[in-house]
Amino acid sequence: MAQSDPLPAAGALARLQTLPSWLAGRVAARGHSLVADAIAGEGLKLHHHAVLAAVADGGPLAQADLVRRLGFDAKDVVLMVNHLERAGLVVREPDPRDRRKNAVTVTPSGRGKLERCARLADEANERLLAPLDPEERRTLMSLLARVHEG
Repeated sequence: MAQSDPLPAAGALARLQTLPSWLAGRVAARGHSLVADAIAGEGLKLHHHAVLAAVADGGPLAQADLVRRLGFDAKDVVLMVNHLERAGLVVREPDPRDRRKNAVTVTPSGRGKLERCARLADEANERLLAPLDPEERRTLMSLLARVHEG
């Protein structure tokens, strides 16, 4: 095949599927799916879990602070906080720093839910990494961190 000839379709796909970006994306999708399935029984989606975790770590937080911290769309954050509030996992109260705003605070029930979801996420990640021995897991995590920071 001449250098200017296009790759055969099967060759192009095989090449694509060996790219680090492709493999990382597929592994991430599998990991997300495992965690999403694990926490679904708790009535949460991945983004709900992230909002709940951010509020637990930094609350009380204004919704605008949640948007900045998580990088989610503001309208989506409002919907997620509404869901979490209806479930009794967070409350909105006047922001002690600015009474014109509301701040979101995790409830004791929300903390319990967050602990259960963290355990379920850990178990899902154990399944994800099951093919690797402990040293390989440490190496993978180190390499992923370096690529992420790079």
